[in-house]
Amino acid sequence: MEEKTFDPDGVGVATGSYFGLPFEPETAALVLISAPWDVTVSYGAGTAYAPDAIIEASTQLDFHEPLAPGLWRRGIATADVDYTLQEQSQRLRSDAERVIDHLEGGGSIDDDYVVRKIRRVNEGCRAMNANIESQASHWLDRGRIVGLVGGDHSTPYGLIRALGARHASFGILHVDAHRDLREAYEGFEYSHASIMYNVLRDVPQVSRLVQVGVRDFSAGEAARAAAEPRVVSFEDLELAGARFRGETWDAQCRRIVETLPGEVYVSFDIDGLSFDNCPHTGTPVCGGLSFNEAVWLLHTLVESGRRILGFDVVEVSSAAEERLDAITGARILWKLCCLTLKSNESSNRK
Repeated sequence: MEEKTFDPDGVGVATGSYFGLPFEPETAALVLISAPWDVTVSYGAGTAYAPDAIIEASTQLDFHEPLAPGLWRRGIATADVDYTLQEQSQRLRSDAERVIDHLEGGGSIDDDYVVRKIRRVNEGCRAMNANIESQASHWLDRGRIVGLVGGDHSTPYGLIRALGARHASFGILHVDAHRDLREAYEGFEYSHASIMYNVLRDVPQVSRLVQVGVRDFSAGEAARAAAEPRVVSFEDLELAGARFRGETWDAQCRRIVETLPGEVYVSFDIDGLSFDNCPHTGTPVCGGLSFNEAVWLLHTLVESGRRILGFDVVEVSSAAEERLDAITGARILWKLCCLTLKSNESSNRK
């Protein structure tokens, strides 16, 4: 469908692009890349199919965005999905499952049975990271803003690396039920549970990691967060307690945003939301932000004058008979796209 024939008030048309929009990556302001990958998920799988599920759900979305009216017209384009990633994910997932089953049965990570499997998974994950970094670099070097649709939470590593190579310093706003600060969880160096550990280790340009809504993490992760000066925590129970004592969510959002530098990457794990929004995500956890609380946080970030350099939406896993997770993911993705475009307008910079 060409731009000149596209009717934003008409019926959503399945074009294979996010939101059914007619823009091409070569001319759009923002390009969405996809990472159909979920090799190392440790509980529920299925996020490798999230890009297709979100594309399908996104065509039911209407385009009026009150927080950033009309800015989608600057162009939100869909890069070609590399389905070889999904094929490789399916092959390596069986190795990862055998490792996980072995460990959960009391086996050792050093047993010969799993050592070779762990090596294969780690090699495959490094190749996936290189693929995503290459895709992101291609569009960043052409002046595009890049967002990523996962896949599990390991997938944004390559995009964050690409941004680190092009920016002297930036922060990460990390919405998640989990801290993802484990080192090589279950032997997998690039585990979904290790993404922020890896980013802090490998991307020194990340000057601040602000974790919001975290509520399910190990004692080791808690100690690592407390000892790492770049990490700022807004735990879910702490936020709820402040609301119980009368602090408004608006005030809390302003307090969160004040800890971030002027340029920010947003990493949005869908399980940062309450699980009525995402019942099929890989590791759902009680508590979490409401949809509107999350959107208000993103709105507050942009209203502060900070610029969103890029973002991801990850861990969306839809059951075949239940589309709620994909619907939620599509709408969070839409809000992030529009607010990112707004944050990059010179008139919004304060």
